[in-house]
Amino acid sequence: MPKWFQPATLVCGLMFAATPFVIASAPYESTMGLVQKVFYYHMPSAWMFLGSSIVCGIASVRFLASGDARHDRTALAAAEMAVLFGLLTLVTGPLWARKAWGTWWVWDARVTSSLVGWMIAWAYLILRQYGGPGSEKLAAGLALFGMANVPFIYISVNYWRTIHPATTVVPKLPFSMGFPLIFCLAAFTLLLVLLMKLRMRVAEQQSRLDSLYLSLDEQR
Repeated sequence: MPKWFQPATLVCGLMFAATPFVIASAPYESTMGLVQKVFYYHMPSAWMFLGSSIVCGIASVRFLASGDARHDRTALAAAEMAVLFGLLTLVTGPLWARKAWGTWWVWDARVTSSLVGWMIAWAYLILRQYGGPGSEKLAAGLALFGMANVPFIYISVNYWRTIHPATTVVPKLPFSMGFPLIFCLAAFTLLLVLLMKLRMRVAEQQSRLDSLYLSLDEQR
């Protein structure tokens, strides 16, 4: 692992230890009260979910164009991160919605498209695991659909009726709410980078181990 990995891991741990205190310093939202503070975990999780889907798609394009296994490992790691952060998004969202809007789930444009994006990430991993020879290229093609779905998820609240606020709300947050959001977003971004790097390292070691097994089989 690179030299920066351990210090970055320490910083990430300290940031997540501090997030409850940073969030507690934010004022209550006037209509939702305490439950609104789920937002400071829900929103960063959603952004990491969408970001991972984009990274997976871009890495898949580069893999299809070059055949470089490094891009394939990046796409695989990003797909796993999309599943992880997508799960956090889909769990924290209903927890917030039930208290704030009186319902766990509605099939509106953003919620439905987010679920579809999460299912695409799962389909990518399942195809990689059980698709057999050549499945990595088929999965790479599937990742493009996941990436194409990201802009739709983001702008859907601006064009369809939904319980989610429009994308213009976050930039207008006061500093007392904006700073905790930025802090949590930085913590989640650092966590994503660390997990991605760790997963890519594991995939690289697995590839080397497979190569050693193949070379031993050839020598027998």
